[in-house]
Amino acid sequence: MIKKGTKVKVLTGKDKNKDGEVIQIDRQNNRAKIKGINLIKKHVKTTKEKKGGIISKENFLHISNLAIIDDKKTTKKEAKK
Repeated sequence: MIKKGTKVKVLTGKDKNKDGEVIQIDRQNNRAKIKGINLIKKHVKTTKEKKGGIISKENFLHISNLAIIDDKKTTKKEAKK
């Protein structure tokens, strides 16, 4: 099961074969945000508190396009060799 903090690998799309850590999950729509993956440009208007401009931020990916990377299993296999 994919949850926050899980290491995953992207299977399809522009970021195929990249891996990262899940930072947010949208369970209703079966989507997840992965750190540094599926970056989009967002135009932000200047306010009193924040400076405006173009910022890059992560966007959601569908969970079916992700595979869990299980570090525990790979380390056990390497230890046996």
